[in-house]
Amino acid sequence: MTDYLVPVLLLAAALLALHRRENAYDLLLSGAADGLKLLVSIVPALILLLTAVTMLRASGAMELLGQYLAPVFHFFGIPPETIMLVLVRPMSGSAALAVGAELMASYGPDSQIGRTAAVMLGSTETTFYTISVYFGAAGIRKTRYTVPAALFADFVGFLMASWTVRFLSS
Repeated sequence: MTDYLVPVLLLAAALLALHRRENAYDLLLSGAADGLKLLVSIVPALILLLTAVTMLRASGAMELLGQYLAPVFHFFGIPPETIMLVLVRPMSGSAALAVGAELMASYGPDSQIGRTAAVMLGSTETTFYTISVYFGAAGIRKTRYTVPAALFADFVGFLMASWTVRFLSS
């Protein structure tokens, strides 16, 4: 059924344009041009973000930061093994998935660490990516309170993920 989804949508758009007596081809070209303009406005922020994540991981700065944050994580009841996931998730979804896969491969998907990583991945957002995409598309340069509020929401998501997994595992 999903193989036919795109052709059915294109056919529906063409039929709707015929019904309204509009040029479907010109409308599709106009939409594609708008999409390319949006892509051009978003790409620089995405390249900067992905480059920063790669540099931080390659330099060892993330591991060093993780060592310093281990006591804080322990205080809040977040497993210290998930430090890399917590640090990477707000910046890059693909890097976070890789870290989550590493955690599950090391500790097992049914372990407390594996379950916590899975719930963390599902209950948090790639904050900086999302902000750069949406704010870049809207042309907003100053994020003001958005970043602190979003990072606090991520923290609450990480905290509740670890507490929930611990509560439901016992």
